[in-house]
Amino acid sequence: MESLLTLENLLALVMGLGLSTACGFRVFVPLSLMSLSALMGWIHLPQELLWAASPIALVVLLSATVLEIGGYYIPWVDNLLDTLATPMAMLAGTLITFGFAPEMNPVWHWSLALIAGGGLAGITQGATVATRAISTASTGGLANPIVSSIEGVLAIALSMIAIAAPFLALAAVILVLLWAAQKLVRYARIKNPSTASEVLS
Repeated sequence: MESLLTLENLLALVMGLGLSTACGFRVFVPLSLMSLSALMGWIHLPQELLWAASPIALVVLLSATVLEIGGYYIPWVDNLLDTLATPMAMLAGTLITFGFAPEMNPVWHWSLALIAGGGLAGITQGATVATRAISTASTGGLANPIVSSIEGVLAIALSMIAIAAPFLALAAVILVLLWAAQKLVRYARIKNPSTASEVLS
C-alpha cells in the first residue's frame, strides 16, 4: 500500500484524472495534447498509453480533434456529436485513468479507472450536453457556437493544467464538478421542475 501512495504515483493519478475530465469537454483534445507532450519529452507515458507516443498516433489524434471541434460549429450536428461523444468520452477517460493509475489488484485498478476516470468524463460530458440543450432551447441554437468555443478552451486549459501542473489539476477537477452539478440541476429543473424540486428537498 505504501508504494502506491508515493508522490510520483499521486501526481500521475491526478494527471490522469485531469485529462479524463477534459475528455468530457472534447474527447480528442486531451489525447492529442498527451501525445504531443510525450513526443516532446515533457511527460513519460505509462506502458498502457505508449501507443500515443508516436508521430502516427499524433497525426490521427490531431485529425480527429479538428473534425470534432469543427463539427460542434455546425448547427444540429453538435447535438448529434453529443450523443456519440458521451460513450467515447467515458471510454477515453477510463483508459487514461487506467494508464496513469499505479499498479494494483486488477479489480481495483479497473474499478478506479471506470468509476473515477470514466465517471468524471461522463459527468463533464453530461453537463456539456445539458448546457447545449439549454442553449438550443433558449436561443434556437444561435448561442451554441459560443458554448462550443468555451468548451474547447476549457478542454485545452484543463489538459494543459493536468500535464504541466498536476498538483493544480485536482482543484481544477473539483471546480469542473461543481460547475457540472450546477448545470445538471438546472437542466433537471427545466426538463421536470417537480422532480428537480423533490431531489433538492
